[in-house]
Amino acid sequence: MNRTILVPGKKQPKAINPAHASSSWHRTGAVVLSGYCAFLQLFATQPLLPLLTNVFHAGKVAVSLTVTMASLGVAVAAPLAGILADRIGRRKVIVGSAFLLALSALATATATTLPQLIAWRFVQGVFTPGVFAVTVAYINDEWREAGAGRAVAAYVSGTVSGGFSSRMISGLVASRATWPHVFIVLGAFNLAIAIVIALWLPRERVHKPLSETRVIRSAAAHLRNGPLLATFLVGFCVLFSLIGVFNYITFHLAAPPYLLQPGALGAIFFVYLAGVAVTPMAGRAVDRFGHRITLAVAIGVSIAGVALTLAGPLWVIASGLAVTCAGIFSAQASASAFIGAAAKENRGLAVGLYATFYYLGGSAGAAAPGVFYSWGGWGACAAFIASVQTLTILIALRYWKAATKNPYAA
Repeated sequence: MNRTILVPGKKQPKAINPAHASSSWHRTGAVVLSGYCAFLQLFATQPLLPLLTNVFHAGKVAVSLTVTMASLGVAVAAPLAGILADRIGRRKVIVGSAFLLALSALATATATTLPQLIAWRFVQGVFTPGVFAVTVAYINDEWREAGAGRAVAAYVSGTVSGGFSSRMISGLVASRATWPHVFIVLGAFNLAIAIVIALWLPRERVHKPLSETRVIRSAAAHLRNGPLLATFLVGFCVLFSLIGVFNYITFHLAAPPYLLQPGALGAIFFVYLAGVAVTPMAGRAVDRFGHRITLAVAIGVSIAGVALTLAGPLWVIASGLAVTCAGIFSAQASASAFIGAAAKENRGLAVGLYATFYYLGGSAGAAAPGVFYSWGGWGACAAFIASVQTLTILIALRYWKAATKNPYAA
């Protein structure tokens, strides 16, 4: 038991509540882990796609539905998660969703057919926004006095690490065991993280939720806002490109002459780290050159990276994927920053709508390029993805003009 010794004539220190003394690093650690577990499973099947075609004797587009439906689940649930959090509390939704993600992963391991696997992947997607989207809102409220920027940066580092770990763990486990073991490992890991989040994440402050009527009116206003709607479409195209590239490059690299196995395919996602390294530079570029120019250059870089993947040597393909990631992550940073410039009010809801379009793009990107891959291999698939990226540039250059004159109009 701690005791305070009183010294006559000397100013006494304030009593310290031990719970409050550790709450700062506890809550920071909790939001980092929230970001990590939110993306620990979402794209776990990407390195497994060639393996799943053999296990289930299915086509490439069919097994890609394990990514498509997970992204679709996120898109459907993203706005609902925020509304639910307003009603019952953000901490309850974050913690509950973390546990549900763990349990749904373990349930996914019980699938014996491809339709069952796809169905459970959709469920995993539905539970994901309750962690990642609600945590962003939690940070904005709990760190409103100071340190919100550092908290968001810490959270983003957790999301990136979770997405990277998802693919790496998946590939490594599948190379030594069967695919259901991937979800057993991820589910057990996720369960442990959920317990820590439940212990560390403090209750949120009291907040005033938006009424249902106001939510509907605000959403309609956002969809009538030309520059903001264009930003939603840019987000759609950005994740479409990222998922399209990494879904179908795995089939390309699993085929002759490369014949990469799941472990090696999981290691390919080390190129994500290149994208993470350059993303902070995108933020500085937005401040200096503006959103449109930054996005146009970033997407141009990504197209160049996709072109490099058409080369023969594996190291050139890996370099092209790293360049692609650098460009796409920078474009995502530019688009995310432009939401605040384009949204005139209720920017939190605007972020939720952006997430919906973003993951709808990921869902489409997991399926649509497969038609071109089946028709003309990786070359045709890469050309199609590059055309979508070109469209992304055109949308931004055409529709982002109006909001740049008065970026934070309220």
